[in-house]
Formats: sequence, C-alpha cells, structure tokens
Amino acid sequence: MKQKIVIVGLGLIGGSLARAFGKYTACCVAGIDRDPAVAEAALSCGAIAKIGTEDDIREADFLFLSLYPQACVEWTRSHLASIRPGCIVTDTCGIKSWLCPRMEALAREGGFSFLGSHPMAGKEKSGFAASDADLFRGASYILVPCGAPREAVEMLKSAALPLGFSGTVETTPEEHDHIIAFTSQVPHALACSYVMSPQCPKHRGFSAGSYRDVSRVANINETMWTELFLENRQALTEELDTLTGHLTEIRNAVAAGDAEALRSLLRRGRLVKEGLGE
Repeated sequence: MKQKIVIVGLGLIGGSLARAFGKYTACCVAGIDRDPAVAEAALSCGAIAKIGTEDDIREADFLFLSLYPQACVEWTRSHLASIRPGCIVTDTCGIKSWLCPRMEALAREGGFSFLGSHPMAGKEKSGFAASDADLFRGASYILVPCGAPREAVEMLKSAALPLGFSGTVETTPEEHDHIIAFTSQVPHALACSYVMSPQCPKHRGFSAGSYRDVSRVANINETMWTELFLENRQALTEELDTLTGHLTEIRNAVAAGDAEALRSLLRRGRLVKEGLGE
C-alpha cells in the first residue's frame, strides 16, 4: 500500500518536497496551501496528486508542515482532531528551540509523533514557481527527534533519503539553533548589511565573484527571516557579537595603519579556512 504524504504549505520547500516525492517515490502526495491558486497550480503540473482535505489529514502517514514556525503551531492546533495517532508530523523550519516544545505538547495531546526536520537547501527565490524536484540533491537533512520514538525517526529517514539527500544529521533543538545562527542567519544579516552601503548601486563594472558571494542571499523574504531571527535571538545575537568583534579588530588595524596586526588577523582567518579543508 502506498504511503500517504500530506504537505501543508506549497512554497519553495513544500513545493519541492511534493515534486521530489512524486519524482523519486511511489508515495501518494496531497497538498494544502492557504492560496487556492497555488494548490491548483501544484495540482495542474502534477506536483501533487490531489488538493488535501481533512480526510487526507486523517489518513496521512506523514504530515510535512512547510510553514513559518508560528503558523506550524497554529495550523496543528486548529487541525489537531484530524491528525491520527500514529501519524508522523514534521516541519521544515529554520529554528527549533522555540518550535519543538510547542509541537511536542500538541503531539502529546493529539497522540501523534512529532520530530523536527530541516532540509539544508534553498534558493534566493521563493514560492511554488521556484520549486524543484532536485532541490535536495546532495543536501543534508537535519533531524531533531524531540523525544519521538526511535521508530518514527527511522521511518522519516527512510521516507526522506530517496529525495536525494546526501545524509542525515541528528541534533538537539539548542545545538541546531546555535549552529544555524552561524551557518545561515549571520550570512543573511551580513548580506543585507553589506548591500545597504551607498556604494552598492555603483558596483557594476567593479565587481566580480566576491561581491556576488557576499551579496547573494540579500534577496531575502523579510517576513520569514524576521520571524526566524527573533525566535533565535539569543544565539543569533551571540554570533553577531562575535562577527562585529572581529570586524572591529580588522577595522581598527586598518585605521591605525598597523600592518603586523592586520596580517595576523587575516592569517588567522586563512588558517581556519584551510584547516577545514574547504
């Protein structure tokens, strides 16, 4: 019997999950989106087999919540009676410490299994139109078990790995959020700060790879990232303090004309990068 997947939220990640399940598995995929036009577009192009209903939620083996963190909690609370015991519910959010305790409480109330997940893939563009069945090829799939039964963790792994992920990493909500603050949130904050320079509009003809690399993720969904930043404020603030501290050291060495201090700082950065083998 085919496994039934219900995906709630058919934006970039949810739409890509739908397309990938359709392309690489025999699962039956139903999709739900607050915008009827998005759900119809997903249906018409074959990304989903049907537009999801309450009956589909009741029959789901896996429920993927591809929504903003607060919306995940609100949607689950409003559909709690329809989620069957035994269903495995997961999210795709970029923060976990705020989300997991709230979803765990709902899981206990509803009798289903919740575990957090985070596909480490994306694009600068958002929305269903940007979705891609191959978005997850070679990407890492982070799992945050949140007290879910081991069987549920293994079942989610088995469902997700055929989508092209290179592997899975298991972690805690706290470790996830501290590392994501460094690997994802700080780069977005840095890119936005960088392009706000009055020099940015003048860059054409003077820029190459360095400009593109630093500025790429400034094309940001400000509503989503505001929520993610604020719900991870402690870890993100710590990482921003570390970054601004190092920038200040470099700035002060440049301002003082201190070549030896500047060489030492730049050497430290080079050695860290070389030591990672990247």
